[in-house]
Amino acid sequence: MAGHPSQRLPPNVSDQEATRHPSDTAGTERHDPRPFAALDPHGLLVLSRTLFTCAEQSEIVRLAMRHVSALGPYHAEAGYLSTGDGFSRVPGHDAGAPTVDDARMKELGEADGSVSLPERVWTWAFGLRGAGGLLGYIVVSSRSGPDEEGHFLLSSLVGLTSAALSLAATRPAHHDSAGELSRLRTERDTALRQLDTTRSELHLQMTVDETLARVAARGGGEDGITQALYEITGLPALIEDRFGNLRSWAGPDRPDPYPVRSSACQDEMLRQVAHEAGPVRVKDRLIALARPRGDLLGVLAIEDPEATATDHTMFALDHAQRSLAQELMHTRELTEVELRLRRQLIDDLLEGTDETSAYARAEAVGHDLQRTHYVVVVHWPGNAADGSFTRAVEQATATTATRPLITRRGDRVVLLTEARPNDDAVHAALAHELGTPDGAIGVSTRCESPDGVPRCYQEALRALEVRQSSRQRSGTTFFDDLGLYRILGPGNDLRELEGFVREWLGQLIDYDAGHDTELVETLSRYFDCGGNYDDAAAALTVHRSTLRYRLQRIREISDRDLADVDTRLNLQVATRVWKIILGGRH
Repeated sequence: MAGHPSQRLPPNVSDQEATRHPSDTAGTERHDPRPFAALDPHGLLVLSRTLFTCAEQSEIVRLAMRHVSALGPYHAEAGYLSTGDGFSRVPGHDAGAPTVDDARMKELGEADGSVSLPERVWTWAFGLRGAGGLLGYIVVSSRSGPDEEGHFLLSSLVGLTSAALSLAATRPAHHDSAGELSRLRTERDTALRQLDTTRSELHLQMTVDETLARVAARGGGEDGITQALYEITGLPALIEDRFGNLRSWAGPDRPDPYPVRSSACQDEMLRQVAHEAGPVRVKDRLIALARPRGDLLGVLAIEDPEATATDHTMFALDHAQRSLAQELMHTRELTEVELRLRRQLIDDLLEGTDETSAYARAEAVGHDLQRTHYVVVVHWPGNAADGSFTRAVEQATATTATRPLITRRGDRVVLLTEARPNDDAVHAALAHELGTPDGAIGVSTRCESPDGVPRCYQEALRALEVRQSSRQRSGTTFFDDLGLYRILGPGNDLRELEGFVREWLGQLIDYDAGHDTELVETLSRYFDCGGNYDDAAAALTVHRSTLRYRLQRIREISDRDLADVDTRLNLQVATRVWKIILGGRH
């Protein structure tokens, strides 16, 4: 409404009257340093002076109709005065709109009501009433129905007009009696006092709206909302999440540490507040719930142990709650968008994607793909890979490193994380969170670039498969520790075989290449001969002591214990793969 300044007053109101404080009005004498236009933004006080000095009833209705548009996006379609036979349309101005059906006015039966007009969304006939009954109507239209403030302003204009018509009706009879004049003056003074009260309320409402709007425009967030509410009310303001954890506090006397209510007490408090409309007092607090679209996202409260809160305080708290609801909904939507983008990124990485695009997308969601990563696959029988299970996995793997990328694949959760899980620490944390240790985790080798993610994903799946196929099905398995099992599963290609050979024979292969020796061949013949020194020496056409020397050098260079059963098995398989599949390539 502030967009309709007081210069849109009726033309017979002087500039001097528009700026002069109505000091002759009983009970309203004030000395406000602000311009009168600021105190009377809609010009009703000034209009009232003109209405009550006008003797002609038709002129009173015309003045009121001209002022309708000053109250907001409204238009006066027609004005009527009661006659002995019904109603007479008031001529002049633009009130004689031919679209108004005069017969319809009689059908209203002296009641206020809707009037149908073409191309008008909302049209209403306001009755002008005095002590003797209905005096007439003003028909008002708008492109949309008025809000609460608009209803009040239009009703105030109708009330002033009715009082002025009643006063004008008494003048031909010489005002009848001093008592009637006193009553009319009282009505006028009451209306003016109501307007003064409304002005104060509107000023407060404007202050609250403007303060919260500035917070939103500056991106102040939750802290900005609590600070604004504290400044408006003078009472400490706070925001909690739905579980009772403090998110923001403004004002003095902040508890330290902040008390934490039990789940039962918190739920009972939320139920109590949810059953009421608007802020609710709970002990020393006034509480409002931020529930956009019906979802409880936060709790806004004011500390008021002395019960000093007024209606203005409740109004400010209610409006701040609406701002908080918008802020929390915006935050949730941003979080959901970020989660979706992060999930799409890891899904594409697992399938294989362009590195340049992957780096750019990762940077957009705040993740650094330039670092070394690991792929982790988690499976917990009996727990579907839903949102709660995913959050539990994310919390259990949280470290000081960058937040992992996480997605779901069937009944498994897959992570791409910088931090290599610490042995069974993640498994223990998940077992505690989910209430059962019957789950398995597979961890890949190091991944140096995005194009290696699909391979590491298969490694993590292989590690998980080996764990779940073993006697001890729960726990964490690292692909690095699989040994021979790394090449026994399906889907292993030549690169995987070469990797296995390099892991177990790489030092010997490099030594042979650099010193023109045959230590790998010696180890292969030794295993082929079942560990028999004489047969192996004969196969290599060397002396038995030479064979012993070479085997000792093999132990020293590879740092492997040939007496260990698992080591002998892995070395034997590696020499077979080196000779048969890789053709003995160094």
